[in-house]
Amino acid sequence: MTLSRRTFNKLIAGAGLAAPFHIIRPASAQEPKKGDELVVGIWGGAQEKIVKEHVEKPLVEKYGCKISYVLGGTGDRRARAYAERGRPSFDVLYLNIFESRQAVKDGVTQAPTPAVKNFEALYPSARKGGYGVAFNPCTIVYDKTKASKPITSWKDMWNPEWKGRIAWPDGLGAEGISALMMAARVWGGDEKNADIAFEKVKELKPFAAIQGSQAQLFEMFDQKLADLSVEFGSFTQSYVESRNPNIAIATPVEGQALSMNVACITEGTKNQKLAEEWINLHLSEPCMLAYARQIYYSPTVSNITVPDDLKPKLVLGDADVAKLVDFDWDVINASRAKWQAKYDREIAG
Repeated sequence: MTLSRRTFNKLIAGAGLAAPFHIIRPASAQEPKKGDELVVGIWGGAQEKIVKEHVEKPLVEKYGCKISYVLGGTGDRRARAYAERGRPSFDVLYLNIFESRQAVKDGVTQAPTPAVKNFEALYPSARKGGYGVAFNPCTIVYDKTKASKPITSWKDMWNPEWKGRIAWPDGLGAEGISALMMAARVWGGDEKNADIAFEKVKELKPFAAIQGSQAQLFEMFDQKLADLSVEFGSFTQSYVESRNPNIAIATPVEGQALSMNVACITEGTKNQKLAEEWINLHLSEPCMLAYARQIYYSPTVSNITVPDDLKPKLVLGDADVAKLVDFDWDVINASRAKWQAKYDREIAG
């Protein structure tokens, strides 16, 4: 099942975040034994292939265990995890940055601990909501051949030269929230004062289009239908190298918006130790470098050596990671329904 950003956002708002629950603490971790089955919910495609090679293979070789996958977007597996809260069929669940933090609060998944050996190597921002396994920040992407000068600030979107040439992200997924919250921050607001963002974004209209996916945006760039948007830097880097070298990925002085994939261990798992070892392998150098090399996801740990040719394409080191802008996801999650209605009425309408 492929979820649109709009459908995904509805699932986020309606998956029972406020339902009552009883937190079940993990039992004493038992040593894995041959034949144990670990169930992992993760995205398909390149990510599935990478973890099969660099996580599943060494784990199975060590314990003789079995790995089963539930593939697809986070909306489906998140809803299932909430429905099974305390009695999970998943052992390891991959979520995005805001889903993962909410899942810990709701007793669906466990907070991270040093039981995962590579926990100590995680950057501080990757120790929230689980174990961050990939930084994938959102930022401004644009056709540099159409720009009078490089974009260096989020405020540059309001330069008159971009009027009518912007493909604004659809809804309140990662790209839409990043664009909206960065607009709020650079124009004097924040998550608790988002009205200023809506007012400023309305100034950018008319848009060239509303873009609902990376594929749609990149086709718009190819067809010269739009020249600027807000998108994941990693996916855009792949697009630049494979199809369109005219597209630039901005590094605004205010920072790129923090976006992150997070590996979470479910509350009530019967495979605690196996789940911890799975995540530790995901945070190991071979897996981190495979993600960096194949899909330009930046490592969330500081204890690996990155080849020189990859360094310019990634977020690396304490200083650069500290520049990533994190948001108050409690406020955002509580405001989603109201903001979505406002978005539909004032931005998309």
